Amino acid sequence: MSTQGGTRWAPEIAGIGALETFAMGTAKRPLGVTSAFETVATGLARGFAPLFVRSGRGLALAGRGERLRASLKPHLGALIEAALAPATFEPKTCERTLRLGLSDTAEVWLLPPLLRVLEREAPRTRVVAVPVQLRTVGAALAGGVDAAITVADDLPSNVCRLRLLKAGYTCLYDPRHARLRKLTEAQYFAHDHVIVSYNGDLRGFVEDLFGKTRRIRCSVATFSSLGALIDGTAMLATVPEIVAADIRAVKPHLRTKPLPFEVQPGYMELLWPAATDDDEAYRSAREKIVQVARPLSKG
Repeated sequence: MSTQGGTRWAPEIAGIGALETFAMGTAKRPLGVTSAFETVATGLARGFAPLFVRSGRGLALAGRGERLRASLKPHLGALIEAALAPATFEPKTCERTLRLGLSDTAEVWLLPPLLRVLEREAPRTRVVAVPVQLRTVGAALAGGVDAAITVADDLPSNVCRLRLLKAGYTCLYDPRHARLRKLTEAQYFAHDHVIVSYNGDLRGFVEDLFGKTRRIRCSVATFSSLGALIDGTAMLATVPEIVAADIRAVKPHLRTKPLPFEVQPGYMELLWPAATDDDEAYRSAREKIVQVARPLSKG
């Protein structure tokens, strides 16, 4: 059939297909054909007057429509089924922009290996990384972020969450200036500290857990500058072990010591809107995030 002929008959075929779908009995109706779809199908069919006549409150095929339907019927079932079938997801050809909310630490340890995995397995996926943290992740997910990786407190019930990474804490310091053999609690609280505070104040989780106040020299909003701040000083920084490892990869002369008190490990979580839970493309991206993160977890 030529392109011209196909173009000529396409509206009639569409109209008959719509009415055929509308006319299906309940037992034969494909899953997902709702009353709303039936309304649309009827409206579409009404656009092709030469093929239809009124029948009560509905429509029926005219003689011309019946003849055309008879010639098309062997193919209509497959056409309708194909039109109603969900799209097949193929990672290597899917073009999708993935908006990821990342804590500043996750941007360091997660994003580089994740991009390498996506380049290999989903080369047409683009990533937009936006900063999130404990206080802002809920709003970010409500505002269009497809998934977030950060620590989190209470979140709305329409947010799905998965514990992604378990990490302990350590004390990071410059041994050229902070002379530490075995770090005792007295030494720890006697030293100056640099902390990360999402509240923009001089309190950290140590103050909240133990009710003791450290000598805090500097408070910053992210972990990204800690290595530079400690380098060449006697200050201490209490950080997740994965953060210390990333900093020491760039500044190997820095050292770590176990904390002189017990701190329960923290959890980095993968968070996503429940509305995208069954979306194959987003599910595939989340699986790749887990694939990258799980080997780094402490258990």
